[in-house]
Amino acid sequence: MNEGNRSKVKDIFLMGLQMHRSLKIPSFLLFLILYSVTLSGNIMIVILVSVSPNLKYPMFFFLGHLSISDIMFTTNIVPKMLCAIVNEGVTISFLGCIIQLQFFGISLVAECLLLAVMSYDRYLAICNPLRYVYIMDITLCVQLVAMCWFLGFAISLVTVIMTSRQDFCGPHVIDHFFCDLVPLLKLSCSDTSSVILENILLATPLTLFPLVFISVTYVHIFITILKIPSTLGRQNTFSTCSSHLTIVGMFYGTLVSLYVVPSDGRSLNANKVLSLLYTYVTPLFNPIIYSLRNKEIKVAFKRYAFKKKEQI
Repeated sequence: MNEGNRSKVKDIFLMGLQMHRSLKIPSFLLFLILYSVTLSGNIMIVILVSVSPNLKYPMFFFLGHLSISDIMFTTNIVPKMLCAIVNEGVTISFLGCIIQLQFFGISLVAECLLLAVMSYDRYLAICNPLRYVYIMDITLCVQLVAMCWFLGFAISLVTVIMTSRQDFCGPHVIDHFFCDLVPLLKLSCSDTSSVILENILLATPLTLFPLVFISVTYVHIFITILKIPSTLGRQNTFSTCSSHLTIVGMFYGTLVSLYVVPSDGRSLNANKVLSLLYTYVTPLFNPIIYSLRNKEIKVAFKRYAFKKKEQI
């Protein structure tokens, strides 16, 4: 294609979740309710961790940042997705698409690393309890969280800069509900091999290495738990990490299925469903699972609700 015949893409049309017209309004209301529940649950976790004295522990500090990541995840994607459901697609500027890709990358990498940090916290608490307080102090907690957010920002920024330097000359339609990297690169009329290589060399290890790290830490945790003589002791110890393990299974199960397992023969709708699971469903279930399985969260919520009731 000659340079003079190229028309640069200024706006991108997201096709969204394609469905029958009779399902548009029910689907919109369902996703809107779920989005509201997701925001409310994660914001409540952040508030409780910030104000409750009985939640001033590393595990809850990391949980608060995990909720912040989930808020960023859903708020970055869901509003445009809801518009696309009602209008059978939505237009987003190329700059808006790049910004959405940036925040998607930040929250994705940060969540992967935060889940690994939380597994390290559980490993120290269960396998090395006598030194836990001295190792996992506030300085280390802040450093670990700062590292998660910095790497999320830096890695996604490199990808975004390299992607934005590509020539995009059409078509301007993406058959997805957000600006994911692979669908966006399909709009490029230049060589995208450098972007793909960069993503493989940087982003892939930052999602797979945490999974390997989590697996290794939990092997040590399970070995330690099995050495506990009493059944009640084993159950109580395992309950302290069961919520985290559930979230890891949900998040990485869909992430690996979508980005690691070969997609040959898988339909675009199947990819959309898998994307929904880790961008929508996992952030929804994070606060629910932790709230239902954690006594400290329940107590903190009751105290916070009672305090607010007294102030009214």
